[in-house]
Amino acid sequence: MILGEVIGTVTSTHKLNDLIGLRIMIVQPINGKGNLNGKSFLAFDTAQSGVGDKVIVIDEGNSSRMILNNSSAPIRTLIAGIVDEVFFSKKYR
Repeated sequence: MILGEVIGTVTSTHKLNDLIGLRIMIVQPINGKGNLNGKSFLAFDTAQSGVGDKVIVIDEGNSSRMILNNSSAPIRTLIAGIVDEVFFSKKYR
């Protein structure tokens, strides 16, 4: 799982039937200090997230397909939830 922040959206005029209804979001990983860090990536959204939301992302195809309840969907990266609050212990900052 990856903790990230949604920084943008992608518009797609054509999608495979298995992916219709899923929005595509641009996600930036968040490091252990709470800062945006690393390469941004695309993820399909099942949590109704928006730009600025902190999210939990699954980056594994079988788990993503299980959430969609579709064993044949060509998907790997999926936003599984919106994070309400993140607390970083001073010990690990």
